[in-house]
Amino acid sequence: MLLSALPTAADPPQLLPAREQMAFTLGFHIILVPFGLAFTFMMLVCHYRALRRGDQQALVLAQRWSKVAAVLFAVGAVSGTVLTFELGLLWPGLMGTYGPAFGFPFAVEGLFFFLEAIFVAIYIYGWRRLPPWPHFFTGVVVTLAGVGGTASVIAANSWMNQPAGIEVRNGRVVGVVPSQVFFNGAFWWEMVHMLLAAYIVAGFMVAGVYAWGLLKGRRDHYHRLGFAVPFTVAAIAMPLQFLVGDTIARQVYDREPAKFSAIELLPTTGDHVPETLGGIFADGKVRYGVQLPDVASILAGFTPSTTIKGLDAIPAAVRPTDSAVSIVHLAFDVMVATASLLLLLALWFAWLWWRRREVPTDRWFLRSSAVSGLVALVCLESGWVVTEVGRQPWTVVGLLLTENAVATQGNLWPLFATVLVIYACVAVGALYVLRTLRRRWSEQGTEAAVVPYGPWAAPATNGPPFAGGDA
Repeated sequence: MLLSALPTAADPPQLLPAREQMAFTLGFHIILVPFGLAFTFMMLVCHYRALRRGDQQALVLAQRWSKVAAVLFAVGAVSGTVLTFELGLLWPGLMGTYGPAFGFPFAVEGLFFFLEAIFVAIYIYGWRRLPPWPHFFTGVVVTLAGVGGTASVIAANSWMNQPAGIEVRNGRVVGVVPSQVFFNGAFWWEMVHMLLAAYIVAGFMVAGVYAWGLLKGRRDHYHRLGFAVPFTVAAIAMPLQFLVGDTIARQVYDREPAKFSAIELLPTTGDHVPETLGGIFADGKVRYGVQLPDVASILAGFTPSTTIKGLDAIPAAVRPTDSAVSIVHLAFDVMVATASLLLLLALWFAWLWWRRREVPTDRWFLRSSAVSGLVALVCLESGWVVTEVGRQPWTVVGLLLTENAVATQGNLWPLFATVLVIYACVAVGALYVLRTLRRRWSEQGTEAAVVPYGPWAAPATNGPPFAGGDA
């Protein structure tokens, strides 16, 4: 019975390796998105503070974070490029038929990518070569380009969930309205959801590094600021994410009933639907879950009499498998549970700050903060699983089944193995570079020493802070 809830071999045979490879590469790439999107914003907060207040340690943080951001941007560029090739190689049915619509947001994303790459280089190069404020605004372009690029990718993804702006005749796309494709019905909320998720993940992960330093007794201004800036950003985004997530859940209830029934682990249509915590879906029945009476109906429509479509309302030919339903449901539970823990941590931080007006140094708070980044990462990956697996068996809901989108060539497992090796090498290389940077910075301390490589801007002793170019 339990075996029926596990992923099984798929038909056609290349479907399973194609899905596994796409899941792996997307799961890898999405870890880097928060750093390109939100980490650069935190870097600019420190940079702005340095320019406005003459805060030397804020400038040290901004410069060091810019180098970390550049390393992660390079890794993200590699993994994102691989994803682009995989779309054509693994899913010719999607790109061949719906490329004119699906490919449009990616074309826009390419423009933002090049803009971001150019200004990342200028920002890094400009530390000792540009006047302070023009240099700062090159970083603003980096952040805005990251937002634009992410919006473009979310547009493509949300279009697969709620396709719009195309006319299909005889299986061919004959008309595309780019604005409707890009700003489809699911775009705005998915975009805001991903934006907030990026700020939460990057905020807690970066803050966790400095929380560890504070636990080790490094209570100087550098470490307090390195903790306070990213943690404050994440703490502000966390309650907003709950409001946005709740709104998206109601939209999914209205427009994506198959995904919603999988989230709620609901086999039959009805009202007074309980909220099932945990459990799996096997042989058409719910197993082992804990049920809270009427809660799902109340959350969906504010009354116990709200009717929710179950899996029996989905035609059998396009009904998600038991394993897909179980994965979506459990991923949703993990997402909500981890997000709730992070919200409690954010409220804890707010309470301590309100009482003391300083960075909290309670050991249990710092221990919790040190692991908050990993918890946020689990939350992000779980949410991604809900979105992507919840769409199955469709690649484009209502238009293209995944089994019809997959490649027709032979065994794809060797290709997947090659991708695993390449990504492992890239990950090890990136970690080695980051570790080398950390060791070098640890040896330097946080004073305004001349770094072995890269530019530096020392504060002026007279006149406006950080005026001029070279130190």
